[in-house]
Amino acid sequence: MLGTHSQPNTNPNPNLHGWILAGKDASTADAPAALKPPVDYTLIWTSSDAVIDQQEGGIAYFWLPVPPAGYRSVGHVITTSSPDKPPLDKIRCVRSDLTDQCQADAWLWGPTDAGDPDLTGFNVFNLRPGNGSDAAGVPIGTFVAQSSGLPGHPTVVACLKNQNSVNGSASSMPNLTQVEELFKTYAPWISLHPDEEFLPSTVDWFFANGSLLYEKGKEYNPTPIDPIGSNLPQGGSNDGVYWLDLPVESSDKERVKKGQLAGVEVYLHAKPALGATFTDIAVWVFYPFNGPGRAKVEFIKNVKLGRLGEHVGDWEHVTLRISNFNGLLQSVYFSQHSAGSWVDSADLEYRGGSRPVAYSSLHGHAMYPRPGLVLLGGGEKIGIRDDTAEGGAVVDTAAGFVVVAAEYLGKGAVVEPSWLNYMREWGPKIDYDVDEELADVRKLLIGRMRDEFDKMVSGLPKEVLGEEGPTGPKVKASWAGDEV
Repeated sequence: MLGTHSQPNTNPNPNLHGWILAGKDASTADAPAALKPPVDYTLIWTSSDAVIDQQEGGIAYFWLPVPPAGYRSVGHVITTSSPDKPPLDKIRCVRSDLTDQCQADAWLWGPTDAGDPDLTGFNVFNLRPGNGSDAAGVPIGTFVAQSSGLPGHPTVVACLKNQNSVNGSASSMPNLTQVEELFKTYAPWISLHPDEEFLPSTVDWFFANGSLLYEKGKEYNPTPIDPIGSNLPQGGSNDGVYWLDLPVESSDKERVKKGQLAGVEVYLHAKPALGATFTDIAVWVFYPFNGPGRAKVEFIKNVKLGRLGEHVGDWEHVTLRISNFNGLLQSVYFSQHSAGSWVDSADLEYRGGSRPVAYSSLHGHAMYPRPGLVLLGGGEKIGIRDDTAEGGAVVDTAAGFVVVAAEYLGKGAVVEPSWLNYMREWGPKIDYDVDEELADVRKLLIGRMRDEFDKMVSGLPKEVLGEEGPTGPKVKASWAGDEV
C-alpha cells in the first residue's frame, strides 16, 4: 500500500468511483530497495474537535508517514477511533529517484463549509504531477492532507515517476492504429445549438472556397490559399506579419462564414499525459466564423452585442483522457474560450454506448458537457451568454477524423498537414470599433446596470469580444502542455 484514496460525496447523486496504484518492489540485489516502511508517523489532523457528524465512522486521524533517508512519502494513512499510530508496515515509502514533485489540485474535503472552504486551515486536496506531455510524474490516486496551502502549490507528498517516460520510451502509449480505434470507441458527438448559423467545416473547404493569405505591407495583393495550405508560411512565431481572411466578394464571404457541415472532419492530436500513464486525444474542430455575442443584464435576458465577439477562423476542442492501463475513458476536457474544465467520465452524457456528448455554444462554439446557459464575466444576473441546447445539428466525429499529430510516435509516423505549422493568425484584426459597439449596448441600459455591464466587460478575455484573430492549434499552450 502506497497511500489511501479520497473523493468528495457532496453531490446530490454522487458517482463514487476511483482508483489507486499499488506498488511492488522489483529492485535487483545490487540496487537499494525501491520501497521501504516509514520510520515514524506525524499526525496531520484529527476530527476529534471538529463540528461534523462522526457517529458512523468515528474520530478520524490523518497520518503522514515519515520516510527513511533517501525515500519519500506518496500517500497518507487514515485511522479511526484509536489515537494510536498505525503499524509501520501498514504503508511503504518510495525511493526518491523514483518519485516526482506533486502539487495540490482540486479541493476534496475540509471541516468547513464545502461552498466556502477555509484554505488557510486544514484541507484535503487531490494530487497532480507537473504539466506537459514530456512530464514524467505519475498520479497514484492518493491525496494530500495539509494544515495550510493552496491549489497549485508543491506538496510534501510526492508522485511516482515513469522512468521509461524520462528515457523517451513510448512503450506504454498506443500506436497509430490503436489511437484510431480508441477514438472510434470514445468519439464525441458535438451537438450544435438549434439556432446556430455559423457551422464548422474542413480546413480544406475553407481554403478552397476563396479564403486569402494577407501579408503586412502588401494588403492590396492577398494570396489565394492552396486547398491543402501548402503555400502558407511555415513555423516561426505569431509576429503579426501574416493573417488569413474570408473572400473579398461579399456573396462568397457570407457563404464561407456559414461553414459546410457536409463532409466535416475533426483533427486529432495524440500525446502522452501524466507520465505516459494516460493518452490525451485532443479533438480540434474548425469553424470559419465566430458569430456575435449576446448578454444578460439583470432582467433583460437577451441583449444583442452588435458585432462584438465576431472573428474569422475559430478553433475549438475537447480532449479525451484515456488510461493506458486499461483503455478506459478517464475524463474529458471541454474548452471554453480561453479556459475550460475537466469532467469525470462518470459525470458525462453519453449516446450510443461509450461516446460522450459535447454541446457547442451558440455563435461562440465553446464546449460544455450539458445543455443550458452559462454567463461569462459576471454572475447569476449579468454576463455574456453561452447558450447550449439540444435539437440542433449533430457532428458525428467518428464519421470524419484525421490524426494530424502524434509526436511520441517519432518523425514521419504522422504526416502533419501544412496548415498545422502555420503559426500566425487565422483571422484579421477586427474591422469594427469595440468602444462604439459597447456604447451602443450601454444606451439600452439604465442606472447601475451600465456600471455592472462595464465591470463585466472589463473582466472578459479579448477573444470573447473579438479583439484579436485566433491562432491555430499548435500555438495553444495546451499543445505541448496540459489542459488547465
